[in-house]
Amino acid sequence: MLNQFFIRCSGADTDILSQCSQGERTKYAGIGATVFFTALMAFIASSYALYTVFDSIYIALLFGLVWGLLIFNLDRYIVSTIKKSGSTAHQFWQALPRIVLAVIIAIVISKPLELKIFEKEIDQVLLQEKNTLTLANQEQLALQYTPEVEALEQDVQQLKNEIITKEEETNALYATYIAEAEGKAGTGLLGKGPVYQEKRDKHDAALAELQQLKTNNREKIETLDAQIAALKLEYNSAVENAQPIIDRFDGLMARIDAMKQLPWIPSFFIFLLFLTIETAPIINKLIASKGEYDFRLEENETVVSSWINQKVTQRQLVLSTDQELNKEIYNDLKSEKEVYEYKKKKAEELLKLQADSFHKVQTKGL
Repeated sequence: MLNQFFIRCSGADTDILSQCSQGERTKYAGIGATVFFTALMAFIASSYALYTVFDSIYIALLFGLVWGLLIFNLDRYIVSTIKKSGSTAHQFWQALPRIVLAVIIAIVISKPLELKIFEKEIDQVLLQEKNTLTLANQEQLALQYTPEVEALEQDVQQLKNEIITKEEETNALYATYIAEAEGKAGTGLLGKGPVYQEKRDKHDAALAELQQLKTNNREKIETLDAQIAALKLEYNSAVENAQPIIDRFDGLMARIDAMKQLPWIPSFFIFLLFLTIETAPIINKLIASKGEYDFRLEENETVVSSWINQKVTQRQLVLSTDQELNKEIYNDLKSEKEVYEYKKKKAEELLKLQADSFHKVQTKGL
């Protein structure tokens, strides 16, 4: 039963093949098995490829089954339409378009399986690319937020510097009036005289200004710090929102591009393997000698062709004979007086009817 199934997969005429030897049936069963297992590999390869796209095993299996059936039908058609007739060159040119199609199918089948075979190596390449993309994304976002944050931080530092400058000025005034009181500077008199009081008032005024400046600048600094914190939070949020997109950077095209960075020789030999499997039935039929099945198939096609040619020739002879007979009959009728008088009478009646009809139409239009 399995042998019969593979024979049907080969696309051979089972009625003709049943009349052939066991060896001939075995040959076509082998061709059918190659067609079947090629379609099975196409189903597995396409299911994996589509799973990387849709992330759904059910969708992947459904479309993989459709793709496998399509490849099976194409391979079966390719093998079944190669005829062992004519010269070797004629057979080669007949099979050339089918070989090109087989090469395309081999590429389509082998590529997803290569992705699965080298999955660990591809994941390593993708991890490096994801890290690179993460750093590039952070740098790109930083270009949007860093200048504004730095400008705000400079404003904060400027406000702090104003306080420091005012503190230094106030401390200097404090040291001046203390030195005046101790007689170490200014008038050089010990005690709290008018000059001391003047310098003390100037220090107290500067101290009051310092306190007011601290209050005002502290409010400004708090506002600026809040803006800086908001910008940093917005930057972190943008980085977090972009990270899932980078983490999902492992689709079909990304994996194919990542595989290009791996050594090409293993991938090339896998492609050659599938190319050999895909073209094996075609090459086998081309290089194999003409077998019993081919002779019987050619005989059946010749019988049908001869029968159709015979019917066409017979119809042409019947038509030619009928035309000759009609020509002779009408030539004989042309010379008979009775037929002449009858046709003349009918022509006169037709002319009268036409004249009456024309008269009625013209009269109705007046």
